Amino acid sequence: MSFAKGPFAARRGFRSSLFAAAAAACVAGLAVSSAAQAAEAGKVGLGLPLLTSPFWQSYNNYLPKYAKDMGIDILSPVNSNGDPAQQITDMNNLLNLGAKGIVVGPLDSAAISRALDAAAAKNVPVVAVDVAPTQGKVAMVVRADNHAYGEKACKYIGEHVKSGKVVQIMGDLASVNGRDRSEAFRSCLKGFPGLSLLEIPAAWKGDVAATALDSLLTANPDVKAIYMQAGGVYLSPTLQTLRRKQMLFPVGNAKHVVIVSNDGIPQEFDAIRRGDIDATISQPADSYAKYGLFYIKAALAGQTFKPGPTDHGSNIIQLAPGILEDQLPAPLVTKSNVDDKALWGNTVK
Repeated sequence: MSFAKGPFAARRGFRSSLFAAAAAACVAGLAVSSAAQAAEAGKVGLGLPLLTSPFWQSYNNYLPKYAKDMGIDILSPVNSNGDPAQQITDMNNLLNLGAKGIVVGPLDSAAISRALDAAAAKNVPVVAVDVAPTQGKVAMVVRADNHAYGEKACKYIGEHVKSGKVVQIMGDLASVNGRDRSEAFRSCLKGFPGLSLLEIPAAWKGDVAATALDSLLTANPDVKAIYMQAGGVYLSPTLQTLRRKQMLFPVGNAKHVVIVSNDGIPQEFDAIRRGDIDATISQPADSYAKYGLFYIKAALAGQTFKPGPTDHGSNIIQLAPGILEDQLPAPLVTKSNVDDKALWGNTVK
């Protein structure tokens, strides 16, 4: 079948062309709009250093709660399982997924700079939680004063043990946390001349700590005190080792080995109540999650901060030019305050 050609047909063809062009423009406009909305709806990425510690398990559980409270859309957290190289891969994967901001707990203070540089190249802000990087750009470091951890532990031991051998079970010295706690404890102990120091570099690994502590106690059965830099990974293996060597006696017993820990997890609180350990420093897992998200939201809104006191009982300091750290409170917990409902370790279900 053929159609007659004439002025009407020409006009009809012109109108059809205009309609097609308009429709194409509309579709293109919708595509641009959809792409813009997709970019605008980008989520915040969450990088976990590991999940084998009750501390990090608690931190992970707090994240969705605070994200919901703040109206922050988050990607499912990724777990680097204690591997710094994997953490860099995880960060790059979050960037490839379109994360508009990232909150991460660095494993290695130096190695994380590669991931921070990749984020900076895409103008994606990063907030570091628990561990401060030694290089690279971050919007904020959310952390407690780790020097204070070592000093508080040392002073408690120094006040309760007049003479003898003290063991320090250290964290990973590639992490600024491990270095800060170790150096502060070591330096402070010099003020207690009756105490001598033995050290175990355990790199946040419970099995390494247990094996080394077993050997150390065999050679030094007269150890009087132990400082564990992370109760989440060292508490159980340390108590098991002492029990196996028949050296686990409750507080008040003349044979009791004074033990101070770090983390503030429920398991440490129970150990304090039983008299297995004497004290811990409560590292704020809840506040790490809350203020990690707070600062990434602020960074995405273009907010900046200056050194000085905050409205949440902490103090912002300048670690290095352009790098700020919000030092959150981390109280010493003993039998006298272990049941305090304000401690996050007493709110975990």
